[in-house]
Amino acid sequence: MIVSLLRFRLDLEGMTSIKDKRRIVSSLKERLQRKFKLSVAEVDLQDSRSRAEIGAAIVSNSRTFGEKVLQKALALVENDAPGRIAHVEIVSERF
Repeated sequence: MIVSLLRFRLDLEGMTSIKDKRRIVSSLKERLQRKFKLSVAEVDLQDSRSRAEIGAAIVSNSRTFGEKVLQKALALVENDAPGRIAHVEIVSERF
């Protein structure tokens, strides 16, 4: 069993409240879950108005497949998210 993980920080400019940020993060999480069947969560910076740290994971039998899915998910975030992506990390581990 291979677990592939994606972790990135999303810098959101111009957010006036945590409520606005949460709306954007929730929408992004739902799209990633629906399109790529990932487990997704905001893993840090919950109290920040302008930044979010998102984690996503997929379990498969292939490191290549898992990392390919996460690269596609990251491309969706880069194209659709209203912010700048920083500190991207993709790792896979065999269990």
